[in-house]
Amino acid sequence: MDDSRRAPEGVDPTIPNIARMYDYYLGGKDNFAADREAAEKMLAIGRQMGNDGREVARENRGFLRRAVRHLAESGITQFVDIGAGLPTQENVHQVARRHAPGSRVVYVDNDPVVLTHARALLADNPETIAVAGDLRDPDAVFDDPGVRAHIDFTRPFAVLLVSVLHFVTDDEDADRITARIRERMVPGCHLVLSHIRTNDEVAEEVVVESKQVYAATSSGGLVGRPFKRIESFFDGLEILEPGLVPVQAWRPDVPWDVPVDMDRTGIFGAVGRMP
Repeated sequence: MDDSRRAPEGVDPTIPNIARMYDYYLGGKDNFAADREAAEKMLAIGRQMGNDGREVARENRGFLRRAVRHLAESGITQFVDIGAGLPTQENVHQVARRHAPGSRVVYVDNDPVVLTHARALLADNPETIAVAGDLRDPDAVFDDPGVRAHIDFTRPFAVLLVSVLHFVTDDEDADRITARIRERMVPGCHLVLSHIRTNDEVAEEVVVESKQVYAATSSGGLVGRPFKRIESFFDGLEILEPGLVPVQAWRPDVPWDVPVDMDRTGIFGAVGRMP
């Protein structure tokens, strides 16, 4: 079917979208030709660096599942997933409710395609909702009437920023967003965050080529950040063990017998707790 006929009203299928590109990396089918073309460019760039982009996406998704499982087992029953992306297997609400029945989840995204699919998936699930919102305006997310009716912000909750902050290209804006989220937290709240980590060994032409691909998407860009910058997004929080590490090394399901390369380029993740 022609993409223009498949796309919801207000969605231009000729402009690549980061959520639909991620869906393609994970083997999903809720994407358009422009998304697949952009994603294949990024996969090719990854191969130049010796990385399997699809495996990186799966590792990042695994980090999300393990972090949610840990929090649910620790007593957290409220989750706000900002930049949630398209529904896939083992979604946040499924993992949370498996380990903490009755958990309440809010999915937040600014993509109409994501919201359409999420609301269809959640039609018979009153404990989980999907709302329109933008990471760049966290107060609007927290103050949304539907969100406030669903989440008790006087009790501990978790905010998930999984592979989304690196699409905020301005450093001051990224600092403002994360600082405001931390300000809205009460003791016992958690921040789950993963982010592309860069180092000086990455060839400049690779960085430029990657930025060009994402500059053409609806997100408007992509920026990797060094270790200390990512760590700064947890200022004031207690970072849980094992700290900020490559996502596949964060509390893996099976023993990790490969030395953790902290100087590598890739997606790093951590979970922080508000004391």
